[in-house]
Amino acid sequence: MTRRMWPWLRTLGGLAILTVLLWHVGSGALLDGLRRIDAGTLLVAVGIGVLTTACSAWRWCLVARGLGLRLPLGQAVADYYRALFLNAALPGGVLGDVHRAVRHGRAAGDVGSGVRAVVLERAAGQLVLLVVGAVVLAVQRSPVRAAVVRALTGPISGWVLAALVAGGLAVVLLSRARRRRAGAVDRSGGGWRAAVSEAGRAVAGRARWPGVVGASSVVLVGYVATFVLAARVAGVRAPVGDLVPLVVLALLAMALPLNVGGWGPREGVAAWAFGAAGLGAAQGLATAVVYGVLVLAASLPGAGVLLARWGAGLRAARRSPHGAAAGGVRRGGALAGAADDRRR
Repeated sequence: MTRRMWPWLRTLGGLAILTVLLWHVGSGALLDGLRRIDAGTLLVAVGIGVLTTACSAWRWCLVARGLGLRLPLGQAVADYYRALFLNAALPGGVLGDVHRAVRHGRAAGDVGSGVRAVVLERAAGQLVLLVVGAVVLAVQRSPVRAAVVRALTGPISGWVLAALVAGGLAVVLLSRARRRRAGAVDRSGGGWRAAVSEAGRAVAGRARWPGVVGASSVVLVGYVATFVLAARVAGVRAPVGDLVPLVVLALLAMALPLNVGGWGPREGVAAWAFGAAGLGAAQGLATAVVYGVLVLAASLPGAGVLLARWGAGLRAARRSPHGAAAGGVRRGGALAGAADDRRR
């Protein structure tokens, strides 16, 4: 029951965040920012998207090869584009990644390794973002840094942290109980060690980690550049150095699991951060919304990949309809003959 309800809860949570934001901030700056998007801006976003998607696909190739899976770069780029489009177009923001993980795993003959490759690839990107974000917030002087410290050390944060720790412990204990009932508990901890060792080989191997870190860094720079472009379109004229800490916080918020195709927490944190920095919550909301539109535009080649493969499937089906029909007739005749023999 909970597993079936979770996608709906995520979607409702994202919609609730957007509704509250529009109610408190208004839609004036948002609509003004959307009206300023022109063809040149979209082309720049698509160009940045080509770079970030190629680097993300290369990172995926490196991790997959570390797990012993074959993944050509051209196929990885096409599949990554399709995943980005599905992530942006469908609720939840992860369905595209699920699709590319299962599809690649089936093609390679190992669905489990295919799923692990995508999970590790995305986790590597998030880890680089987290490390860079922590460094930026620690080094860059910004009014938002004091606001973050207050939020993390305030009285409410203690209760939130305690709830998160309790929830994490509950999940671990329930998971261990289920595995114990199923007789699948490895008391020596070998399962955990094997998983960590596999992740180390796939991501942190001597031949792979420079590429993984380098690709993730380029992807992060592309995301920041797109966000700064969105801020300029929305009418924000603050220096880039002042915008980077705000952008990093908004990007980190996208990892929260309450969103509608990536929308929700990003807009909420952007509005809060821009307001804390004295740029106005309305400008933060407008910037995040314009960023979402630019990201959707940059993912549109993925729609082309979907249509091309759908068309190829239709053509393949049309080329052999008679063989399939004949096979069905032959199978039907054989079954009828067998039934007649049994009656005799």
